[in-house]
Amino acid sequence: MTFVLLRSRLITLLQRRVRNGEWTVRALARRSGISQPHLHNVLKGIRQISEESADRLMQAAGLSIFDLLTPEELKGYLEQREIDPGWDQFRGRATSR
Repeated sequence: MTFVLLRSRLITLLQRRVRNGEWTVRALARRSGISQPHLHNVLKGIRQISEESADRLMQAAGLSIFDLLTPEELKGYLEQREIDPGWDQFRGRATSR
C-alpha cells in the first residue's frame, strides 16, 4: 500500500461522487479550503494534490482512510493482525513492541 495508490483512490472516489451529483466541485472546494480551479484540475488529472490538501478533502467529504481500502485489503490486514499482533503490513514484517 502506497500513498500514491491511496491518493489515486481518493481522487477516483471524489470524481465518482461529483459525477453522481453527491457533491459539486465548487462545494467541495469551499468546504476543503482548496481553490475551485485547482480542485477542478486535480479531478481532471492535470494537477497533483499535496498530502495536506488530500487530508482536507477527506475531512470535507467525510471520508476516512478506511474508505480508500477495499474490503479484501481491510479484511486481510485485520486477519493478519489477529494472527500476529506485531505484524506491520506496511513494513512487511513483525514490529517490536
